[in-house]
Amino acid sequence: MIKAGIIGATGYAGGELVRILLGHKDVEIQWYGSRSYIDQKYAQVYQNMFQLVEDKCLDDNIEALADQVDVIFTATPQGFLAGVLTEDILNKVKVIDLSADYRIKDVAVYEKWYGIPHKSPQFISEAVYGLCEENREAVKKARLVANPGCYPTCTFFSIAPLAKKGYIDMSTLIVDAKSGTSGAGRGAKVDNLYCEVNENVKAYGVAAHRHTPEIEEQLGYAAGEQVVLNFTPHLIPMNRGILITAYAAVKEGVTEEMIRSAYQEAYDKERFVRFLEPGLCPQTKWVEGSNYVDVNVVYDSRTNRVIMMGAMDNVVKGAAGQAVQNMNLMFGLPEETGLMLVPMFP
Repeated sequence: MIKAGIIGATGYAGGELVRILLGHKDVEIQWYGSRSYIDQKYAQVYQNMFQLVEDKCLDDNIEALADQVDVIFTATPQGFLAGVLTEDILNKVKVIDLSADYRIKDVAVYEKWYGIPHKSPQFISEAVYGLCEENREAVKKARLVANPGCYPTCTFFSIAPLAKKGYIDMSTLIVDAKSGTSGAGRGAKVDNLYCEVNENVKAYGVAAHRHTPEIEEQLGYAAGEQVVLNFTPHLIPMNRGILITAYAAVKEGVTEEMIRSAYQEAYDKERFVRFLEPGLCPQTKWVEGSNYVDVNVVYDSRTNRVIMMGAMDNVVKGAAGQAVQNMNLMFGLPEETGLMLVPMFP
């Protein structure tokens, strides 16, 4: 059995990690770390875990935890892991970080967008960006994985097939994104109150959202060129889900058949990325509670633009599910182990 510890177990991503790992036949959770709920029973924080988890929440002492487990998940705010990670810890245990601390390779870009100094930049080059479908072999050998952000994950799968083929003009790329409120975390904030969110849709982080450089970096790798784009997220009144709608100009000579073939080629053999039939638009409802990403594309010959769409659960494939997928790869397990979660409906 793989012994796992979770620091930040009482946030939404941490709670989803617990839910998924409790159903994983090869994992035993040893440590439920939460600075806010030390010595409180985990099932008192999340009542859905009543009679399922008897443990109490512990602190976030990663050094002590490293001696007790095989893998540590850190579902923590930006800056936490960078402030405590050491070579000694990485020599003892594999670490999967759900924050942005090691996603962006340029430390200056990280510090600019996140507004905090990076305290362990020596580990950035080693960290593997945990987009499993893209970096499988590197993840298998990693001791430190930077689990991708939710918006970057859905955006990448929606656009990457055309970026890799060079079929679109990347300088024309615009990404419109919508997310449920769980993406903002479990902390009490006025903007997330029921009366603020219900019956309302709003843009936020316009031209300034901190996932922007991560999206640009990963699509830049796919396209083989520097990418600068407009990314605008919106908050919508639902618990879970992300919907991406992206637009770009199509290069001369590219046909609709070539466009659909690019997606077919990219995702035909992928377990968790589903390329939909023509005419079907991705919907968050059809992926809720699962590790699936649904994508589709429409070529608009009138404007010579392509509309690229993706939908996924931001807490599963956008956070905890992808983290478990990375863990499976790191420990030589079938990638889908513990993750064959049928989307919930209604």
